[in-house]
Amino acid sequence: MSIILQGSTSGSVTLQEPAVAGTTVLDLPATSGNVVVDSATQTLTNKSIAATQLTGTIAAARLPTGSVLQVVSTTKTDTFSTSSTSYTDLTGLSVSITPTSATSKVLVFYTVNGRQTTTPSMRLVRNSTAICIADSWGGNQSTAGTFQGADSNQTNQIAGNFLDSPATTSATTYKIQVITDSGTVYYNRSPNDYYTRYTSTITVMEIAA
Repeated sequence: MSIILQGSTSGSVTLQEPAVAGTTVLDLPATSGNVVVDSATQTLTNKSIAATQLTGTIAAARLPTGSVLQVVSTTKTDTFSTSSTSYTDLTGLSVSITPTSATSKVLVFYTVNGRQTTTPSMRLVRNSTAICIADSWGGNQSTAGTFQGADSNQTNQIAGNFLDSPATTSATTYKIQVITDSGTVYYNRSPNDYYTRYTSTITVMEIAA
């Protein structure tokens, strides 16, 4: 009796019984790799899979909890200033990410350089909702951080991170908003624009949950 192996796309390989009496043993290779039938010689050989043959992607749903599914980042290299006593977007410091699953977490990292001779503050915002802020207290500002100091030739840096649960598969924007109690606050430069300028960044990572 012959055994016919159909090809995955076309053709076939036939394992033909020998025309001899008695019992015939077919020995397969004992080394590691994959046993394949060579289409040219019709013989069984041992063949390893090359790295270039391992192509394709793994579905996000099959990755373990805590895996990083995607990373998006924005770096602001120019300067910004505002005298607003209401929260306003820090222009150019936002990033958009579209989660692959509604159960995913989004890990946000931010670094902001700024200075004012009074007391400016900043907060992290998801779309239009402030996140990672302190509880409200007595009508005062609840923020993610405050720049402090009187030297108008220097800047301060606020850096932080926050693990958010946006619960959506829609495009989601994370951004920095700033506010000042009086005067003008400057970002990526000192109030006197002395000697050095800086960059500010925001990076988001989708984390499998």
